[in-house]
Amino acid sequence: MAGSTVSIKGKDGNFNAYLSMPPKGGPGVVVIQEIFGVNTWVRSVCDMMARNGFVAMAPDLFWRLKPGIELHPFYPEDFQVALDYYGKFNAEKGVEDIQATITTLRGVSGCTGKVGNMGFCLGGTLSYLAGARTDTEASSGYYGVGIENMLAEAAKVKKPMLINIAGADPYCNAEAQGKITAGTKSNGNITVHIYPGLDHGFCRDTDPNHYNADGTKLAHGRTIELFKKALA
Repeated sequence: MAGSTVSIKGKDGNFNAYLSMPPKGGPGVVVIQEIFGVNTWVRSVCDMMARNGFVAMAPDLFWRLKPGIELHPFYPEDFQVALDYYGKFNAEKGVEDIQATITTLRGVSGCTGKVGNMGFCLGGTLSYLAGARTDTEASSGYYGVGIENMLAEAAKVKKPMLINIAGADPYCNAEAQGKITAGTKSNGNITVHIYPGLDHGFCRDTDPNHYNADGTKLAHGRTIELFKKALA
């Protein structure tokens, strides 16, 4: 499925996004990048969601640092560069850009106007923040980092949210997982799923060191089920 590049008008300037459109249109989903930019794998997630009937858009959230960054976790030199960008990234601005993307996606021809979001790694954390701070209709974050330090945001989540945690994630250990589970328990909109034994990045099928096919199928199945209900 071939996608296209579109421009989004943000608060601080214009930035690009990858758009993948199903033949008959459908609800919208913002796909939020990892620390590696909108790379081949992120575009493939958009295409996968389009095959499942969603209008999928992945914004370039690193545009303020350098537009068009594409890195890959299986190259050590790329991983170090990605960590450097991550250290310079402003999450507050990133959430603003996600809201701009949601607003733009609602107006795309073929989109029903209902929009959710899904994100991975950095994007998993931003998905959580987007669920608290934007007008998204649903959120599904995968192996977000640092959510245990942002639990005050949980009370602001008014729409359905999945938090998908890799059980063997070195960046979200058992203590952090316990804090997230306990800290979100009082909000019935939030569901936490822990995937025992799986590593950070388990959905990246371009990364054989981390990919787990069964875990990916289960997590994506839960996400698609959520979106089919919440974005109907």
